[in-house]
Amino acid sequence: MSEIRNFTMNFGPQHPAAHGVLRLILELNGEVVERADPHVGLLHRATEKLAESKPYNQSIGYMDRLDYVSMMCNEHAYVMAIEQLMGIEAPERAQYIRTLFDEITRILNHLMWLGSNALDLGAMSVFLYAFRERENLMDCYEAVSGARMHATYYRPGGVYRDLPDHMPKVAESQWRKGKDLERMNRWRGGSLLDFIEQFSEDFYHKVDDYETLLTDNRIWKQRTVGIGAVSAERALQLGFTGPMLRGSGVEWDLRKKRPYAAYEHMDFDIPVGANGDCYDRYLVRIEEMRQSNRIIGQCVEWLRNNPGPVMLRNFKVSPPTREEMKDDMEALIHHFKLFTEGYCVPEGETYAAVEAPKGEFGCYMVSDGANKPFRVHLRAPGFAHLSAMNEMAKGHMLADIAALIATQDIVFGEIDR
Repeated sequence: MSEIRNFTMNFGPQHPAAHGVLRLILELNGEVVERADPHVGLLHRATEKLAESKPYNQSIGYMDRLDYVSMMCNEHAYVMAIEQLMGIEAPERAQYIRTLFDEITRILNHLMWLGSNALDLGAMSVFLYAFRERENLMDCYEAVSGARMHATYYRPGGVYRDLPDHMPKVAESQWRKGKDLERMNRWRGGSLLDFIEQFSEDFYHKVDDYETLLTDNRIWKQRTVGIGAVSAERALQLGFTGPMLRGSGVEWDLRKKRPYAAYEHMDFDIPVGANGDCYDRYLVRIEEMRQSNRIIGQCVEWLRNNPGPVMLRNFKVSPPTREEMKDDMEALIHHFKLFTEGYCVPEGETYAAVEAPKGEFGCYMVSDGANKPFRVHLRAPGFAHLSAMNEMAKGHMLADIAALIATQDIVFGEIDR
C-alpha cells in the first residue's frame, strides 16, 4: 500500500500576495488547506521599545511607520494617549482637522486595499483606478505636512499647522503639459479646502465606477462569496474589529460608540454585512468610503466657517512661533527646553483607541513622570485578524489563501511592531 500523506509548503515571505513579509506554513491535502500556520516577526523594528527611549514628541513619526497605509490614524491614538495623561485637549478647529484627515486616511487605506485585493485575485484595472484617486489624497498629505506618507502632522495639543490657503500646482514637465497639465490643475486654483471639496464631490462617482467593475462581476463573486466566512459570535471571540467585525454583522464602530475628535457632531452610517465572507467585507469597505466622503464634506464646511487656533497656547507642551521665539526671552527658553528635553508627563496610565481603517488601533501608555514614556504598548487590529488565519483557511483551496490575506487587510509594520 502506498502511503498518502499531506505535504507542507511555504507561502511567502517573498510572495506578491502576502501583503508584507508574511510566512505562512500550509499543510495541504492536494490543493485543500488542512492547516495554516502564520509566522510573524520578520519585520520587527522594536517600535514600542524605541518609544520608551525617546521624549514623547520624537516618537510620533514612528507611528506613521506602523500601519504605513493608515499613517495619521496611528498618530491620533498615540497623541490622544499623551493628551489624556496630561489632561489637555486640542482646540476645536484642530479636532475637526484631525477628523478630516482621519477620514482621508481611511479612504487612502481602502483604496490601497481595493486595488491590491483585486490584483491578487486577477483584476488589474481596479488597481489603476484606485491609485489615480490615491495620488490626489497624497497631495493633501503633502500640502499640510510636506510628506506624502509619513506625515508626523498631529501633535499633543493640536496639529502642526493650519490648512494652507494655496494648494500647490503640478509643475509643467516633458510628461505633463498642455491639456493634461490643465486637467491635473483644474482643482488647484484655491485653498486645500477647495481642493478637498472638489475631490469629495467627484469621489462618489469614482466609487460607483469601482462597483461597476467588481460588485456584479461573475469571477469576482466566485472568488469571494462564501470564502472565509466568520459568524458574528465567532468574530467577537476572535477579537475582530473594524470591517472584519462589521462584515460579520456586528455594528461596532468607535466613532459612534466612543466618539473622539469631532465625530459626535458628524452625520454618518455604519455599514454592516450579513454573511461574514470576503464579499461582504468588500461591500462594507466600499460603503465605508462613501460614508467617509460624507464626513469629509461636513468637516470642510465647518472648517471653512470657523477659523481659529489649531494648537494649544501652552508653551510647556507646544512651541511658541518663530517670531515670538526671536522676540521674547521667555519664549526662547520654552523653545529650547521643548526641543532638547521635551516635556514631563504626570504619572499614570491610559489607553487611547481610534477606529483606524483596519479596526481598533489602541495605544496603552504608562508614565512615571519623566520626559519619556515608561511603557508603550500598541494594540494592532491586524494581529488579531491574522491569528484567525488557520480557522478561516481550513477547508479552502490554495488559491483562496490570497483572497483571505487580502480580505484581512493586514500590514506587517503594525503586526510585528
